Parts: sequence; structure tokens; C-alpha cells
Amino acid sequence: MVSELISKAERGEPLGTKDVFRLMSINDKNELEELYAAARRVRDKVFGKRIYTYGFVYFSTHCKNNCTFCYYRRSNTGIDRYRKTVEEIVDLSASLLDAGINLSDLTMGEDPMMYADDYKLLIKTISAVHDEVGISIMASPGALPERMFPVVREAGADWYACYQETYNRELFESLRLEQSFDDRRNQKIWARKAGLLTEDGMMIGLGESVRDRANTIVTMGSLGCDQVRAMTFVPQVGTPMQDFTPYDSTEELKAIAVMRLLNHDKLIPCSLDVEGIAGLRTRIDAGANVVTSIVPPSKNLAGVAQHELDIENGNRSVEHVFEMLDETGHRHATSTEYKAYLDSRRRKALR
Repeated sequence: MVSELISKAERGEPLGTKDVFRLMSINDKNELEELYAAARRVRDKVFGKRIYTYGFVYFSTHCKNNCTFCYYRRSNTGIDRYRKTVEEIVDLSASLLDAGINLSDLTMGEDPMMYADDYKLLIKTISAVHDEVGISIMASPGALPERMFPVVREAGADWYACYQETYNRELFESLRLEQSFDDRRNQKIWARKAGLLTEDGMMIGLGESVRDRANTIVTMGSLGCDQVRAMTFVPQVGTPMQDFTPYDSTEELKAIAVMRLLNHDKLIPCSLDVEGIAGLRTRIDAGANVVTSIVPPSKNLAGVAQHELDIENGNRSVEHVFEMLDETGHRHATSTEYKAYLDSRRRKALR
């Protein structure tokens, strides 16, 4: 049964939620390796040995939200926060481009200062990176009103990222307090309508069931997202979920592989924000084709899932990531190759 489902997905035939649930329920070691091997074949058939790379510019850790899982929730008082200037964000993005990184992921909490005056500072930041650097841009500013998406695209963003975490409505409402499930889901729809490529993401280990994971994977695909991801939840000090028992990476690896089998030509990241550089190889082996959350040391930047992991020791630096990719038999894609992929996705969206 499992082998038949894997073969069916590898051929590009559609799978239903029950099929995805079955694959996400695999525990047998041999079946897991069969799953990962099929995911690698699918990825390599479409992308070869190219791996895309994203730099992480978490430029404001101020946030008006009170998500129960997040270190930077508004009620986690007494922690260090920062807000980078536009000039600093431009310099950071330029250093990523010079180092050969394909994209600058401009990420922030839902910072009231960035939202003030009709999102003036947010749009100024995106425009400055676009105009002065020229690197591809992912905007990750939280939930926006529908009218802002054409403005974000016009400012120069290529991508809009907004993670739902789960498509179990009740669980969502217990995690993202005082936020609208439907509004956050619609972010991806509105972004695509405005001509932006979109990313959605799920988190594993928040109290969801295997069936919830399967439903989330299927839903992210049905929204037409161009990039989908899974990340393992890391409990954060100072949050209501700080005492949760963390998962190992197995469920995340399964999710990466299943997402690859369902989304042959989409981007699926492996994040350095969960296990740092140590987790890169296993996620590449599960079918990922993007390395995200590359953070240069000595820039006073934080991560999200683990705000300090492997940053100041240089293990999340460009050089170290490129070395690791070489060791796995892959290579980092050039900016020209990445932009060609973006163009192909846009053309596909227009058809």
C-alpha cells in the first residue's frame, strides 16, 4: 500500500487527504527511506543538483501579537528587542547578494511602527532594498489588508510569506490569539491575485494530530502556494508553551518528503532555524531544495524558532552553508538561475 502510494505520487498522480495521512503515518524505517528516496528523485529530476539559498533579515522583533508559541509575543516582557534602520537593512541585503545568496527574506513581527501611516516604513524598506540592491525579495511582514498587496508588489517584492501553522481552526485560534483564521488564510489568495509568489508553512509539535498535518499539507497545495514548508516547533522561554516536550525531526522530514511528492516543481525549504547547520543534510536528503534562515554573524540579527542558534559561531554564515552543500553533492544556485525559476513560476501562474 505505501509503496503504491509513493509510486503514484512520484508519477505525478494526485493524492487525496487519506493518502497523505497514510504517508504521514509511516513509522517503518525501510518505508521511510523509500519515501525519502522517492522525494530526492522527484526533486533531482526537476531541479538537478541546484539548491537555492535565502538570507534571513529579521529586521524588527517588535510585535503587537500575542501568539502562544512565539518568543517575541508582546507579553514576553524584559527580553531584548531591536528594529533595524532602512540603511542597515539595505546593507545587510547587499552583503547577501555579494555573497551569492539568491534572496533576502525581509521578516518582522507585526511592528506598529512599521505599520503606521498606512505601512509607510514597511513599503519604504522594500522599495529601498529593491532599488538599491536588486536582490530578489521575500516580504514577511505579517497579515496585511487586501489593498496593500498590489503596493507590496509595486515596491519590488517577489514573494509574500505568511504561515498559517495549522489548518485546524480550533488549534489555530489557541495559538494565534486574537487573530482571524480566515484573514490569515486569505493572505495567500490576495497576494497571488496581486502577482506575488506565495509561501505558506506548517509547524509540527503544537498539539496537532497526524490527520491535521495531512490536511494542512493538502490545503497549502490547494491554495496554489509556490513554496511550502514544515518546521518543528521549538519551545520558547517566556511563553505559555515553554514546557512543551519538543519533537525530534522525524515528523518534519516526513512532511518535507510528502510535500515534495505532491509538489514536484515547487520550492520546499530546509530551515537552519530549528537544528542549525546540523539539520541541513537530513532535510536535503528528504527532498528540500532551498536553504533558508542563513544569517551572517556579527550583524546583531536574531532567528525565529531559535533566536541565537548557530548565528554568532558562524555556522549559519554563507560560507559554511555553501561548504555543507558541496559535501552533500549539491551546489548553490546562481542568482540568474533563481530569477529564471521565478519567471517560470509567474508564467505558470498566468496560464
